[in-house]
Formats: sequence, structure tokens, C-alpha cells
Amino acid sequence: MKLGLMLGYSGAEMSLPVELVQRAEALGFDSVWTAEAYGSDATSPLAYLAAVTTRIRLGTSIMQLAGRTPAMAAMQAATIDALAGGDRFIAGLGVSGPQIVEGWYGQPWGKPYWRIRDYVSIMRKVFAREEGLTHEGKEISLPYQGEGAMGIGKPLKSILHMNPRIPIWLGTGSESNVRLTAEIADGWFPLAFVPGMMDLYRPWLEEGFRRAGHGKSLADFEIQPGVSVALTDDVEAALARMKPGIALYVGGMGHRDKNFHNDMMVRRGYPEAAERIQELYLAGRKREAIAAVPDDFCDEQALIGPPQRIRDRYKEWESSGATGLTLSCRRTEGLELMAELTGSRER
Repeated sequence: MKLGLMLGYSGAEMSLPVELVQRAEALGFDSVWTAEAYGSDATSPLAYLAAVTTRIRLGTSIMQLAGRTPAMAAMQAATIDALAGGDRFIAGLGVSGPQIVEGWYGQPWGKPYWRIRDYVSIMRKVFAREEGLTHEGKEISLPYQGEGAMGIGKPLKSILHMNPRIPIWLGTGSESNVRLTAEIADGWFPLAFVPGMMDLYRPWLEEGFRRAGHGKSLADFEIQPGVSVALTDDVEAALARMKPGIALYVGGMGHRDKNFHNDMMVRRGYPEAAERIQELYLAGRKREAIAAVPDDFCDEQALIGPPQRIRDRYKEWESSGATGLTLSCRRTEGLELMAELTGSRER
């Protein structure tokens, strides 16, 4: 079981826990991950971390597709990978939600399935440098010939000789997009994944592998859900600290009729809670929405409590079908315990 460390995105102030990342690297962690919403971006912090680490893989979870063209995403990935010495960058991608895509980035929501497919195809062409960049897609085509075009766009090849093996992971949750992920990506951030859910996802993944051909299977594919880790004797208080973030995403991160996080809570077996949280949050009753988040929902996606409780509950993750875990944890004791449980070694 590989371990990743999730840094997320900044709050009001930009900061990076460099010493924590370096400790994770020393403990044998495989990766460190940054995120973006509508504040700090996901790629810039990884360029900084590339200079203060030597081995740990540097990943985005996620770069939002609407925030940059696929060519720019490939350029950013390849630049940081080169600065880091090669074979260290993971380009984690996702579509975000329509409120951010259209409200913050000023891009059309369009058809996310086809946008993801076009985007990944273009990035791989940029990495490969086999010919001038062209693409005929349903959502993205190059050279651009749409409204306002002069019609003189030129197929270009990257000046930088890029690492052609930069892996691309996708953050997806719907059936069609999970199948697409298995077909075209190297790894998967499964939304709201908890032990027991592979029975649902396995047929979707296997269909994607079948479409990919060339014998692709789970053996060639990384699956890395996120999990909160906290060493504490007060489990109830630790679960309570998770609830504001969950209420924000389930209740308010998206339109009433288009909220992927709400859909995931329903899929995990909490339809009444999902409806109630959204109702309260959109009505401005945020404290009540937070209180409506079930303890069990939080506990399922976390490793919280005294060391023995975490050891016992980790066994479920070991047999969950995941190849790795991305930990939300800001204390070295939690990282050290997880390194012990997964067999990582001091480096």
C-alpha cells in the first residue's frame, strides 16, 4: 500500500508544510499532493517542493481542466517533472463543477466526458512530441478554428523534450467517467471511496480496461482514495472537525441539481442525510447542516482514534482494492504510524 500526503489548497494565507513533506519522504511516502479551487493553484507549490525534496512523487489532486488548456497542463507537468529530475510528476486532472467552471474560469460546462477524453489525448500528444500538435475532438480541436479564429493556427511541437511517460490520473465518480478513467488514465482518485465500494466500481473499471485493450488491467492501474488520519483519544471531537468541510461540499459545493459530492453521499447509502444537509446549507443554516453530517459517514473515510483503533480499522483499507492512500494529516505521529502499518521504511 503506497502512501501519499495531501496538502490541499491554501486558505486565506499561502503556506507549505515543508518539514512535514520532508518527514513524509524520509518515512518512505510515495507521493505528495496539492489541490486548487479558486485561490492558490495546484502546480506552483510542487515546483517549490521539487527543490526541497529528492525522491517523493509530486502530484496534483487536482488540476482543474477549465483553468488551463491541455497544452498548458502538459507544459506545467513537464516543466516541474524536469526541474524535479524526471519521473516524479503525476498530472492529476478533474473537471471541478459547473459553478466554478462557468463562474470562476468563465468556461462553458460543455460535455465533461468528451472534454476529459480530448484533454488527455492532447496532453499525451504533447508529451510524445511525435509530430506537430493536431487534434479533432468533440469538445477540443487543434488548431483552433472556431469563432474569432484567423484560420492560420499552426501545428507545433514542444521545444522542451519532455518525459513521455508522465502519468495522468483522473478524479472521477460517475459510471461513464470511471470507465473512461480505466480506459485512458494511469491512475484514479475515486471520489468518496471507502472499503466495500470496489464491488460497485470493479465492473466499470474492467469495462474501461477492455476498451483500452493491450491487456490493460488492475495490475497496471493505481487507485488512491483519500483518508483523514488523526491520532487522538477523543474520536467524537475528531469526527466533528471533519463535518464543516463535508457539509460545505455536500451542501454547498455545486448547484442543487448538480452536486457530485452530494451524489457520492447518496451512493454510499446516506440519501436522507445528503438531502437534509443540502437543504440546510442552501438555506443559510450552516451550523445545522454541519450537525446533520452523520458520524458514521465521517468515520468510514477516516482512520481516527488511538493507535490500536487505527491499526484495527486499517485492515479494511488493506483489502479494499486500493493500491494507495492519500492521507490528510498534519501531525508527524500520524504519518509515522501509517508508515509502520504499510511497511514503509526510513530513508
